[in-house]
Amino acid sequence: MTPQAKLVFTSSLLLGTTITISSNHWITAWAGLEINTLAILPLIAKSHHPRAIEAATKYFLTQATASTLLLFSATMNAWHTGQWDITQLTHPASCLILTSAIAMKLGLAPFHFWLPEVLQGSPLITALLLSTVMKFPPITLLFMTSPSLNPTLLTYMAILSVALGGWMGLNQTQIRKILAFSSISHLGWMAIIVSYNPKLTLANFYLYAMMTTATFLTLNTIKTLKLPTLMTTWTKTPALSAMLFLTLLSLAGLPPFTGFLPKWLIIQELTKQDMALAATTISLLSLLSLFFYLRLAYCATITLPPHTTNHMKQWHTDSPTNTTIAILTVTSIMALPISPMVLTAI
Repeated sequence: MTPQAKLVFTSSLLLGTTITISSNHWITAWAGLEINTLAILPLIAKSHHPRAIEAATKYFLTQATASTLLLFSATMNAWHTGQWDITQLTHPASCLILTSAIAMKLGLAPFHFWLPEVLQGSPLITALLLSTVMKFPPITLLFMTSPSLNPTLLTYMAILSVALGGWMGLNQTQIRKILAFSSISHLGWMAIIVSYNPKLTLANFYLYAMMTTATFLTLNTIKTLKLPTLMTTWTKTPALSAMLFLTLLSLAGLPPFTGFLPKWLIIQELTKQDMALAATTISLLSLLSLFFYLRLAYCATITLPPHTTNHMKQWHTDSPTNTTIAILTVTSIMALPISPMVLTAI
């Protein structure tokens, strides 16, 4: 792919995201989502590998279905209320269809089926865009329509997402699939709180995007796609592998790292809303995700498993670490002390 083509597709991604998050009319929001979808498809399929073509096809079909449902929901609401404003979604059937459309866009269970396969067929940088940038417009729509959505339905979908994201990621050896199930699990935490404290959902998404970006950029630097390869990368970049270990623990939500902050605030808010049972359930189900995070972190460090691996150990390199990776990694690990400032903002 030529640099000019990459520039066009990246600019289209930024344009589509900006149109969606800044619009008040359903048609302009839908148009922004369509621009996003059309811009990311060539980036997914650029390797011309059969798996990449399959991933692009699955992504296109799923996103086209979700966009159709979103437009149908907006049209039904306008038919009954005469309003095209995003914040004026009042018709019950429209709210239900919109919840399904946004869940399909994001990859929330039970509409999660496309996300692991698409990420597995994409390059690491494109998978990073799918996990962060492409989820920002649907999260924004979820934020804007949160007062109209059914909190009980969102709670059930959130608990199902955390359960499936943790359960299905247990026996994976492909790192991109593991991070896809991690994304599904994190989306469950965002969905459960959006009806009660939408700002907390956005804060959770920002922290998740930061930690995921640090993880993907590190994996792209050490050129690692599966667990057996990850076991031998400590010989190539020991310091970066050690920092990847801490970033994965932060992504798992363990204290005293940054990833503990959104889970702590969400559990606190759910308790205030008399949803102690939901808070307990989602906390226990997140232990499933913790297992594969710990397995990833274990493989990323110098502690090799007792059995031998068929992969050759890589040569140690003295190339300097990217400044962006260093800043993102440090922030992903050590931002918990800013929690009083986050609480003030929320």
